[in-house]
Amino acid sequence: MGNKILELQNIKREFRMGSEIVRALKGVSFDVQSGEFVTIMGSSGSGKTTLLNTLGCLDKPTEGIYLLDGVNVGTLSRNDLARLRNNKIGFVFQAYNLLPRTSALENVELPLLYNPSISVKQRRERAMKALEAVKLADRVDHTPNQLSGGQQQRVAIARALVNEPVMILADEATGNLDSRTSFEIMALMQELNQVHGKTILFVTHEPDIASFSSRTIFLRDGKVIKDTMNENKRSAKEVLASLPVSDDY
Repeated sequence: MGNKILELQNIKREFRMGSEIVRALKGVSFDVQSGEFVTIMGSSGSGKTTLLNTLGCLDKPTEGIYLLDGVNVGTLSRNDLARLRNNKIGFVFQAYNLLPRTSALENVELPLLYNPSISVKQRRERAMKALEAVKLADRVDHTPNQLSGGQQQRVAIARALVNEPVMILADEATGNLDSRTSFEIMALMQELNQVHGKTILFVTHEPDIASFSSRTIFLRDGKVIKDTMNENKRSAKEVLASLPVSDDY
Protein backbone atom coordinates (compact mmCIF):
# COMPACT_ATOMS: atom_id res chain seq x y z
CA MET A 1 0.00 0.00 0.00
CA GLY A 2 2.82 2.49 0.73
CA ASN A 3 1.23 5.73 1.83
CA LYS A 4 -1.96 5.44 -0.22
CA ILE A 5 -4.96 6.48 1.84
CA LEU A 6 -7.50 5.31 -0.68
CA GLU A 7 -7.55 3.28 -3.84
CA LEU A 8 -10.51 2.88 -6.20
CA GLN A 9 -10.32 0.09 -8.79
CA ASN A 10 -12.98 0.07 -11.53
CA ILE A 11 -15.81 1.22 -9.24
CA LYS A 12 -19.27 0.80 -10.77
CA ARG A 13 -22.61 1.64 -9.18
CA GLU A 14 -25.96 0.76 -10.70
CA PHE A 15 -29.45 1.55 -9.44
CA ARG A 16 -32.71 0.03 -10.57
CA MET A 17 -35.39 2.67 -11.21
CA GLY A 18 -38.56 0.81 -12.11
CA SER A 19 -37.69 -1.22 -15.19
CA GLU A 20 -34.59 0.88 -15.97
CA ILE A 21 -31.03 0.43 -14.74
CA VAL A 22 -29.21 3.69 -14.03
CA ARG A 23 -25.42 3.43 -14.25
CA ALA A 24 -24.25 6.20 -11.90
CA LEU A 25 -20.56 5.20 -11.86
CA LYS A 26 -19.05 3.45 -14.88
CA GLY A 27 -15.64 2.21 -13.82
CA VAL A 28 -14.00 4.90 -11.69
CA SER A 29 -10.35 4.33 -10.74
CA PHE A 30 -7.92 6.61 -8.88
CA ASP A 31 -5.61 6.66 -5.86
CA VAL A 32 -5.10 9.33 -3.21
CA GLN A 33 -1.83 9.56 -1.29
CA SER A 34 -1.57 10.52 2.36
CA GLY A 35 -1.39 14.31 2.72
CA GLU A 36 -2.96 15.14 -0.67
CA PHE A 37 -5.59 17.86 -1.09
CA VAL A 38 -7.86 16.72 -3.93
CA THR A 39 -10.96 18.41 -5.33
CA ILE A 40 -13.62 16.42 -7.18
CA MET A 41 -15.58 18.37 -9.78
CA GLY A 42 -18.48 17.59 -12.07
CA SER A 43 -21.83 18.97 -13.11
CA SER A 44 -25.14 17.74 -11.73
CA GLY A 45 -25.63 14.10 -12.78
CA SER A 46 -21.92 13.44 -13.24
CA GLY A 47 -21.82 10.87 -10.41
CA LYS A 48 -20.29 13.14 -7.74
CA THR A 49 -22.87 12.30 -5.07
CA THR A 50 -22.68 8.56 -5.71
CA LEU A 51 -18.87 8.72 -5.62
CA LEU A 52 -19.01 10.75 -2.40
CA ASN A 53 -21.33 8.19 -0.79
CA THR A 54 -18.93 5.43 -1.84
CA LEU A 55 -15.85 7.25 -0.51
CA GLY A 56 -17.69 7.95 2.75
CA CYS A 57 -18.65 4.27 3.15
CA LEU A 58 -22.34 5.25 3.05
CA ASP A 59 -22.91 3.11 -0.03
CA LYS A 60 -21.23 0.01 -1.48
CA PRO A 61 -20.32 -0.23 -5.16
CA THR A 62 -22.05 -2.75 -7.43
CA GLU A 63 -18.64 -3.76 -8.77
CA GLY A 64 -14.98 -2.91 -8.16
CA ILE A 65 -12.65 -2.58 -5.17
CA TYR A 66 -12.39 0.29 -2.66
CA LEU A 67 -9.44 0.21 -0.25
CA LEU A 68 -9.48 2.80 2.55
CA ASP A 69 -6.28 2.96 4.60
CA GLY A 70 -5.53 -0.62 3.55
CA VAL A 71 -9.00 -1.99 4.37
CA ASN A 72 -11.15 -3.54 1.63
CA VAL A 73 -14.44 -1.75 2.26
CA GLY A 74 -16.47 -4.22 0.19
CA THR A 75 -15.81 -7.08 2.62
CA LEU A 76 -17.14 -5.28 5.72
CA SER A 77 -20.42 -5.84 7.54
CA ARG A 78 -22.74 -2.89 8.22
CA ASN A 79 -21.44 -2.53 11.79
CA ASP A 80 -17.80 -2.71 10.68
CA LEU A 81 -18.54 -0.11 7.99
CA ALA A 82 -20.04 2.24 10.59
CA ARG A 83 -16.98 1.76 12.81
CA LEU A 84 -14.60 2.42 9.91
CA ARG A 85 -16.58 5.53 8.94
CA ASN A 86 -16.47 6.90 12.48
CA ASN A 87 -12.76 6.19 12.99
CA LYS A 88 -11.28 6.93 9.56
CA ILE A 89 -13.40 9.67 7.95
CA GLY A 90 -14.27 13.21 9.02
CA PHE A 91 -17.32 14.60 7.18
CA VAL A 92 -17.99 18.28 6.43
CA PHE A 93 -21.34 19.11 4.82
CA GLN A 94 -22.72 22.10 2.93
CA ALA A 95 -25.49 22.61 5.51
CA TYR A 96 -23.15 22.24 8.56
CA ASN A 97 -25.52 19.65 10.20
CA LEU A 98 -25.02 21.02 13.72
CA LEU A 99 -27.46 20.36 16.57
CA PRO A 100 -29.23 23.73 17.05
CA ARG A 101 -29.61 23.84 20.85
CA THR A 102 -26.16 22.44 21.57
CA SER A 103 -22.96 24.39 22.19
CA ALA A 104 -20.05 24.38 19.75
CA LEU A 105 -18.03 22.25 22.17
CA GLU A 106 -20.83 19.68 22.57
CA ASN A 107 -21.36 19.54 18.79
CA VAL A 108 -17.68 18.76 18.30
CA GLU A 109 -17.74 16.10 21.03
CA LEU A 110 -20.55 14.18 19.30
CA PRO A 111 -18.49 11.70 17.22
CA LEU A 112 -16.56 10.71 20.35
CA LEU A 113 -19.74 9.68 22.19
CA TYR A 114 -19.65 6.43 20.18
CA ASN A 115 -16.14 5.60 21.37
CA PRO A 116 -16.34 3.90 24.80
CA SER A 117 -12.55 3.93 25.19
CA ILE A 118 -12.48 7.75 25.50
CA SER A 119 -13.30 9.26 28.89
CA VAL A 120 -15.46 12.38 29.39
CA LYS A 121 -12.30 14.36 30.24
CA GLN A 122 -10.46 13.14 27.10
CA ARG A 123 -13.52 13.88 24.99
CA ARG A 124 -13.63 17.48 26.21
CA GLU A 125 -9.87 17.95 25.75
CA ARG A 126 -9.95 16.61 22.19
CA ALA A 127 -12.98 18.76 21.29
CA MET A 128 -11.22 21.86 22.69
CA LYS A 129 -8.08 21.03 20.70
CA ALA A 130 -10.14 20.67 17.49
CA LEU A 131 -11.87 24.03 18.12
CA GLU A 132 -8.48 25.64 18.73
CA ALA A 133 -7.26 24.22 15.40
CA VAL A 134 -10.12 26.02 13.60
CA LYS A 135 -9.53 29.19 15.67
CA LEU A 136 -12.81 29.07 17.60
CA ALA A 137 -11.51 28.55 21.15
CA ASP A 138 -13.37 31.72 22.21
CA ARG A 139 -16.74 30.44 20.94
CA VAL A 140 -16.96 27.06 22.68
CA ASP A 141 -20.17 27.87 24.61
CA HIS A 142 -22.01 29.46 21.69
CA THR A 143 -24.91 27.64 20.03
CA PRO A 144 -25.15 27.62 16.20
CA ASN A 145 -27.66 30.52 16.10
CA GLN A 146 -25.06 32.66 17.93
CA LEU A 147 -22.47 31.97 15.22
CA SER A 148 -22.05 33.23 11.66
CA GLY A 149 -22.26 30.80 8.72
CA GLY A 150 -18.47 30.68 8.49
CA GLN A 151 -18.12 30.03 12.23
CA GLN A 152 -20.72 27.24 12.02
CA GLN A 153 -18.73 25.63 9.20
CA ARG A 154 -15.58 25.89 11.36
CA VAL A 155 -17.42 24.02 14.13
CA ALA A 156 -18.38 21.38 11.55
CA ILE A 157 -14.72 21.10 10.47
CA ALA A 158 -13.63 20.78 14.13
CA ARG A 159 -16.19 17.98 14.52
CA ALA A 160 -14.68 16.29 11.44
CA LEU A 161 -11.20 16.55 13.00
CA VAL A 162 -12.00 15.34 16.51
CA ASN A 163 -11.71 11.61 15.73
CA GLU A 164 -8.29 12.20 14.15
CA PRO A 165 -9.48 10.64 10.85
CA VAL A 166 -7.17 9.58 8.02
CA MET A 167 -9.29 11.58 5.56
CA ILE A 168 -11.56 14.64 5.58
CA LEU A 169 -14.42 14.39 3.10
CA ALA A 170 -16.06 17.76 2.35
CA ASP A 171 -19.27 18.00 0.34
CA GLU A 172 -19.72 21.48 -1.20
CA ALA A 173 -18.51 22.84 2.16
CA THR A 174 -18.44 26.44 0.87
CA GLY A 175 -21.75 26.20 -1.01
CA ASN A 176 -23.77 28.23 1.52
CA LEU A 177 -21.10 30.88 2.17
CA ASP A 178 -20.28 34.25 0.61
CA SER A 179 -16.96 34.68 -1.23
CA ARG A 180 -14.92 36.09 1.67
CA THR A 181 -16.11 33.40 4.08
CA SER A 182 -15.51 30.71 1.43
CA PHE A 183 -11.91 31.89 1.11
CA GLU A 184 -11.54 31.85 4.92
CA ILE A 185 -12.73 28.22 4.99
CA MET A 186 -10.36 27.33 2.14
CA ALA A 187 -7.47 29.05 3.96
CA LEU A 188 -8.29 26.85 6.95
CA MET A 189 -8.45 23.74 4.73
CA GLN A 190 -5.05 24.62 3.22
CA GLU A 191 -3.60 25.07 6.72
CA LEU A 192 -5.01 21.72 7.88
CA ASN A 193 -3.48 20.13 4.78
CA GLN A 194 -0.10 21.87 4.68
CA VAL A 195 0.63 22.38 8.39
CA HIS A 196 -1.19 19.44 9.97
CA GLY A 197 -0.79 16.99 7.06
CA LYS A 198 -4.51 16.18 6.71
CA THR A 199 -5.65 14.33 3.59
CA ILE A 200 -8.63 16.20 2.13
CA LEU A 201 -11.14 15.27 -0.60
CA PHE A 202 -13.27 18.29 -1.38
CA VAL A 203 -16.30 17.98 -3.67
CA THR A 204 -17.17 21.27 -5.39
CA HIS A 205 -18.68 22.63 -8.60
CA GLU A 206 -16.77 25.92 -8.30
CA PRO A 207 -13.50 26.18 -10.29
CA ASP A 208 -12.17 28.99 -8.05
CA ILE A 209 -12.54 26.73 -5.00
CA ALA A 210 -10.83 23.85 -6.84
CA SER A 211 -7.87 26.14 -7.61
CA PHE A 212 -6.88 26.02 -3.90
CA SER A 213 -6.27 22.25 -4.03
CA SER A 214 -3.19 20.47 -5.35
CA ARG A 215 -5.10 18.14 -7.70
CA THR A 216 -8.52 18.05 -9.38
CA ILE A 217 -10.46 15.01 -10.58
CA PHE A 218 -13.22 15.76 -13.12
CA LEU A 219 -16.25 13.48 -13.48
CA ARG A 220 -18.70 13.31 -16.36
CA ASP A 221 -21.43 10.73 -16.92
CA GLY A 222 -20.04 8.47 -14.19
CA LYS A 223 -16.46 8.43 -15.49
CA VAL A 224 -13.23 10.22 -14.66
CA ILE A 225 -12.54 12.37 -17.73
CA LYS A 226 -9.56 14.28 -16.32
CA ASP A 227 -7.23 13.98 -13.33
CA THR A 228 -4.74 16.85 -13.20
CA MET A 229 -2.23 18.33 -10.80
CA ASN A 230 -2.94 22.03 -10.22
CA GLU A 231 0.27 23.68 -11.38
CA ASN A 232 -0.98 27.16 -10.43
CA LYS A 233 -2.39 26.36 -7.02
CA ARG A 234 -3.59 29.53 -5.32
CA SER A 235 -3.10 30.53 -1.69
CA ALA A 236 -6.45 31.30 -0.04
CA LYS A 237 -4.64 33.46 2.53
CA GLU A 238 -3.16 35.60 -0.25
CA VAL A 239 -6.56 35.91 -1.96
CA LEU A 240 -8.10 36.99 1.36
CA ALA A 241 -5.36 39.56 1.90
CA SER A 242 -6.06 41.07 -1.54
CA LEU A 243 -9.77 41.62 -0.83
CA PRO A 244 -11.04 45.06 0.25
CA VAL A 245 -11.24 45.43 4.05
CA SER A 246 -14.71 44.63 5.39
CA ASP A 247 -16.29 45.34 8.76
CA ASP A 248 -18.06 42.00 8.68
CA TYR A 249 -16.66 38.77 9.96
